[in-house]
Amino acid sequence: MDEVSAQNKFHCPSCGAEAVWNPAKQMLVCAFCGTSAPMQPTEAGGEVPENCLVTALRNIAPEDRGWDTASRSVKCQSCQAITVFEPSRAAQRCDFCGSASIIPVDEQTRPIRPESVLEFKLPETQVRDAIRAWYGSRWFAPNTLGTKAMTDTVKGIYIPYWTFDAQVAADWTAMSGDHYYETESYTDSNGNRQTRQVRKTRWYPSSGHVDHFFDDELVSATRGVPPELLRKVEPFPTTSDLKPYNAGFLSGWIVEQYQIDLVAAAQHALDVMETKTRSLCASEVPGDTHRDLQVDADFSAQTFKHVLVPVWLLAYDYHGKIYQVVVNGYTGAIAGKYPKSWIKILLLVLAILALIGGIAAISQTRENSGGRTNYPPLEREHSVPGRINLR
Repeated sequence: MDEVSAQNKFHCPSCGAEAVWNPAKQMLVCAFCGTSAPMQPTEAGGEVPENCLVTALRNIAPEDRGWDTASRSVKCQSCQAITVFEPSRAAQRCDFCGSASIIPVDEQTRPIRPESVLEFKLPETQVRDAIRAWYGSRWFAPNTLGTKAMTDTVKGIYIPYWTFDAQVAADWTAMSGDHYYETESYTDSNGNRQTRQVRKTRWYPSSGHVDHFFDDELVSATRGVPPELLRKVEPFPTTSDLKPYNAGFLSGWIVEQYQIDLVAAAQHALDVMETKTRSLCASEVPGDTHRDLQVDADFSAQTFKHVLVPVWLLAYDYHGKIYQVVVNGYTGAIAGKYPKSWIKILLLVLAILALIGGIAAISQTRENSGGRTNYPPLEREHSVPGRINLR
């Protein structure tokens, strides 16, 4: 996975220092004097383009590649992430796994430039609080996790996704089945004649047609964030809330360059669409069941976008093992991995064993008493008929 820092610097209108995108204010804010400046309409305006997939797979124009700025790259030898940043920045550790094993990389093929951005909405302070609360809700986590996994190391990163659109026209054929029941006689194990209802299926051919439009099928292009964690913080609202690519949104942030290229992503998206198309056709087959479903699908109007989406990432080392916590920078959804306390697990096992032992002891007591509970007899103080005095 590759990372890229902001493409251009945006200068503060008051003091001339660099202004960076502030999620809380949704503006460019100067880190020195605090001046806020809105994104200019000419910078953030316009529509997010959809690109013809067939044309792109044949040839990507040179002007659609690269980052329009001088850059240098390093590759992490541990997680294989490639970070691209401004030449003035010195990389000491990988931003994804914290490893110090990074080496320079020559950029042989310039990447396809993103065309749209889903900007950061959640500020860092809110994310830190969310991570602390998440730690607190992990019962099996060690009590020292909150101090070992320092939330002040959380980083905001734009990660790459591909989105794909396509219109599908699918013809299908299948054998439909209707269930019916017949009464059947049989002899049971005691030699007695019995009857039962037996389900059978009447088969007949069927066919149909399905038209469907796939809108923004997402394919992650990151290698620094595990797919299972990303799935837990998805979706990213890339259909309605995307902004046209603008370096202002990236100002002051880390950006990852894709390592899953357009060809591989397009094939993955097509496989997903074909599976979903087959399911759509299966739902159209009449009857109680079906078999021998055959689908002939024709995909057209295939387009794609290369987008950047925001995540907050915390990578920490706990007793020599790296763990990650990921927060959706737009919706706040959170997922992560964490170490388990063997002491807490042992206490839980002992508690379960004690509970099982207690239940077994109660059952044994009832069994020994024949299921009855003996109570002491009532004592009579007086022999007055019809009245019993209890002590």
